[in-house]
Amino acid sequence: MEGIDEEELLNLSLAIVTTSGGERLKKRERRDHKNVLVSPLNSYEGCEGKIFRLLQMREQMLKQDHKKKGAHVLDEDGKGLHLIHMLLITATAVNENNVSSALENLSELYKSVSLCGDSVQRVVAYFADGLAARLLTRKSPFFDMIMKEPTSAEEFVSFTSLYRVSPYYQFAHFTANQAIIEAFEKEEEKNNRALHVIDFDVSYGFQWPSLIQSLSEKATSGNRISLRITGFGQSLDELRETENRLMSFSKGFRNLIFEFQGLLRGSKLINLRKKRNETIAVNLVFHLNTLSNSLKISDSLKSVHLLNPSIVILVEQEGSRSPRSFLSRFMESLHYFAAMFDSLDDCLPRESAERLSIEKNHLGKEIKSMLNYDNDDVNCSKIEKMETWKTRMESHGFEGINLSSKSKIQARLLLKIRTHYCPLQFEGESSGGSTAGFKVFERGDGRTISLGWQDRYLLTVSAWNCVP
Repeated sequence: MEGIDEEELLNLSLAIVTTSGGERLKKRERRDHKNVLVSPLNSYEGCEGKIFRLLQMREQMLKQDHKKKGAHVLDEDGKGLHLIHMLLITATAVNENNVSSALENLSELYKSVSLCGDSVQRVVAYFADGLAARLLTRKSPFFDMIMKEPTSAEEFVSFTSLYRVSPYYQFAHFTANQAIIEAFEKEEEKNNRALHVIDFDVSYGFQWPSLIQSLSEKATSGNRISLRITGFGQSLDELRETENRLMSFSKGFRNLIFEFQGLLRGSKLINLRKKRNETIAVNLVFHLNTLSNSLKISDSLKSVHLLNPSIVILVEQEGSRSPRSFLSRFMESLHYFAAMFDSLDDCLPRESAERLSIEKNHLGKEIKSMLNYDNDDVNCSKIEKMETWKTRMESHGFEGINLSSKSKIQARLLLKIRTHYCPLQFEGESSGGSTAGFKVFERGDGRTISLGWQDRYLLTVSAWNCVP
């Protein structure tokens, strides 16, 4: 976010949340305890009037004239930083059950933010929504209004738009596919030119057309390559649509034998159909963080190890949003999504309807879900830093392998084509004072590469072998 330094935000949060004035905070806590009328997620008896006025302010914000509000930028005179400051004060009030203060601050925020404004206004608007929902019970009709889920069609459109305009998902998929192709090529003498990819979260299947095309370029009509994709999905309808999409695409490549097997998430791996000596690649792209607890992650990794795959691809968002304290999760998420919203300004004009769709139905949904995470909520991603995933993988019998120079060159070319390009940088290397744009960071002695916005890691790709 322009004009807002990440270290400033962190220092600001520490000034609000911690106690250089410890006694002052204790007095405030005692005072707030007396003033609290409700506890978040329980009841809002006595605050109906304030809640109603809050929702009125929110409605006015949503109805702001697109062009007029879109032209108003808050970066001047530190107004963007002021918005962030007010948001952090509001989050602290929510965390301390100071509902009256939280509602007043939220009303002020809704007067200053816009879904069509600059990146600061936009990201703060969705965080304000998440905080407002956190003050309500899940039975409240107001909760449902704020947390309204996009339709499946809206989700598909927003995902497709983000995939097309930003390097975010393309970086993950192209880098993963390159590692899979290289594992296949390494075993060509014994694998009967057969590759079996087991994708634990196939979603819309957008990752696989580029792999189909790349394999077809290596095949001939007399020496065809066999590609089987086993994809786990959320529903039968989603799996059928994905299968139809991939089968239709593959028909244009006659030197490739393509098969798709769809399985519902949770199906046993014993249902997999395998060919003799085929190269098996396991694709864990944005999957492990969707599992609700460490035990399920451990069980999944044990199952993967039993398959003895030639390669395992791990791609995850970079961060630390596992269920710790609310404020630490809030701050980590604010940094991450601030970078994501800011990056969209590099991809789309501010008045773009596509940008609004992406932020409302994809990123905004994630923000509100994160802020209303409960221990029994399996729909909130458990975001961890790469070092945590590395420890988990190694403890389950996997060792990291170096990503090839070709993978890194491909990542650089992708950014050069898709964005206002900044060159490949190595972790710890100076950027010469420039922090603008998307970047590729090589980390872990060449075993991982990360996509970043400015100096913030967004996602990280790594490849793994089974230890005998």
